[in-house]
This record gives sequence, C-alpha cells and structure tokens, in this order.
Amino acid sequence: MDLIPSEIAIGGVFFPPLFLASLLGATAAVVTALALNRYRLSRFFYYPPVVFLALAVIYSGLFGTFLIPG
Repeated sequence: MDLIPSEIAIGGVFFPPLFLASLLGATAAVVTALALNRYRLSRFFYYPPVVFLALAVIYSGLFGTFLIPG
C-alpha cells in the first residue's frame, strides 16, 4: 500500500494533491460563507474573515484526507 500521495494529471498537467485539496476547500468555504451571509448568520461572528479562513483550512483538511487519493 502506497501512502505517499502522488500528482494528479488533468489534461496532461500534473497538480500536487495539496493544491487540489486547497482549491476545493476554498471553493467550499466560499459557498458556506455565501450561505451564512444569505441567511444572516454571519452577524453572530465577531470577525467573519477569520471564520472564512478557518472554514477554508477545515475543508481543505477534510478534502485532503477523504477525497484526494493517497
């Protein structure tokens, strides 16, 4: 069993797994932030940009752990 993640080829271009996980994580954080703003739930946070950054890190970690092949 190979536990070292390898590059992922998309259209002949090789991407590192961390880049794809961070791209998916940032996209999911944007969608979550838009939903929080739409339903006015972001007003309960003291500083929403830090919440966005935390969501991006959490989503990137989850996508890197469970979705990106290792």
